[in-house]
Amino acid sequence: MRIETLHALNLARHARKAAILVTDVDGQGEQVILEGEPVAGGLGEAVHASFRTGKATLVDIAGREVFLNVHLPPPRIVVIGAVHISQALARLAPVAGYDLTIIDPRTAFATPERFSGVDLIADWPEDALSKRPLDAYTALAAVTHDPKIDDFAIGEALRCGCFYVGALGSRKTHAKRMDRLKQQGLSDGEIARIAAPIGLDIGAASPAEIAVATLAQIVQAFRRRDIVTGG
Repeated sequence: MRIETLHALNLARHARKAAILVTDVDGQGEQVILEGEPVAGGLGEAVHASFRTGKATLVDIAGREVFLNVHLPPPRIVVIGAVHISQALARLAPVAGYDLTIIDPRTAFATPERFSGVDLIADWPEDALSKRPLDAYTALAAVTHDPKIDDFAIGEALRCGCFYVGALGSRKTHAKRMDRLKQQGLSDGEIARIAAPIGLDIGAASPAEIAVATLAQIVQAFRRRDIVTGG
């Protein structure tokens, strides 16, 4: 591997950008393709598929054999609210391969005793997310029921292009939330990306069941996310 190639992959990793290293099997060349860069023809189709699956593959492009080695940022979940649903999500997320962070300024809820071993931030989302920004490989789940805590994080997730944005609450609650988000300057199209009520419709009732439904919806969103490539 050329030093320039290694440098490009390291830059992508630090910036949490997806990249594919394309290597000619005959050893004649290599290139790094970042997600979002235009790639034409058969290679573009192969790159698109590889970004979605995250799996390395050998492909034939018009008689040219190339190996696609995919480097995806680790997907993560940011939960707004240190509640019972969050406790269940904290146990489930690592099983599915997701890092998880919980943010809640309410120090009575956000305690190490309730969230042992969890990446827990007892601060307002405005402050926490300024230090650890959201990105396209982050899912955001807002579960506090408190607009003062949830709304900023939801708006920020939509602006940053998080692959999943979900919010707890009834349809009536969500209608009011939509009005507030419009006042933040978000468009109808952006707001329509919010999964609300949160989670797949499995008839969930308990906090643990809602956590299962939410994680399933996050996995679904990640596997069906938009991949920006093409000619």
